[in-house]
Amino acid sequence: MKLYYIPASCSLSPHIVLNELGLDATLIKVDHKKHLTELGANYFEVNSFGYVPAIELDDGTLLREGPAIVQYLGDLKPELGLVPTNGTLDRYRLQEWLSFLTSEIHKGYIPLLYSTLAGKYVDTAKPKLEKRFAWIDEQLTARPYLLGDSFTVADAYLFALTGWGQAAWLTSYYKADIHFDNLHNLRAWYDRVKVRPAVQKALREEGLV
Repeated sequence: MKLYYIPASCSLSPHIVLNELGLDATLIKVDHKKHLTELGANYFEVNSFGYVPAIELDDGTLLREGPAIVQYLGDLKPELGLVPTNGTLDRYRLQEWLSFLTSEIHKGYIPLLYSTLAGKYVDTAKPKLEKRFAWIDEQLTARPYLLGDSFTVADAYLFALTGWGQAAWLTSYYKADIHFDNLHNLRAWYDRVKVRPAVQKALREEGLV
């Protein structure tokens, strides 16, 4: 299995999940500007969309889109509980969270990451994104993780996205800084997730610590 990734991008999510599950995968770094892999291959020949993450299975099958990838990985070892059992309400809650994170948080960052092109739209997009994070903070009032007492793939996805708002390389060049000073539940959640061994391993492997 191969994971194509860009350090600190949304591909950090399946990277964390691979580590949580103890699955072996070859990590292949992608240059986001040149769209070349670290081996010099044209990444468009791997994923015609040109973005990460992408996972190539041992039989050559390619999976794109982070939410689909992390659910696939979690189902490889259901006994570890990173994804609830198919057909249960909890599984639909997981999918609800993954859809929300994709459409409201992940895509909500886009105007901030392309602030020069977005222009004044940033003044609308950033407060909206901050409200979405405030809502997440409320959901974490009485539970340690997004679905309750247990860490799931949704937490891995949110961790990758939350990190964008704190990364110096983003906040200094883009208008992507999202401050969590008053979001105490989210801050506690972030600190809780960050110290997980699988998360620390992924951060080291991507050169982020």
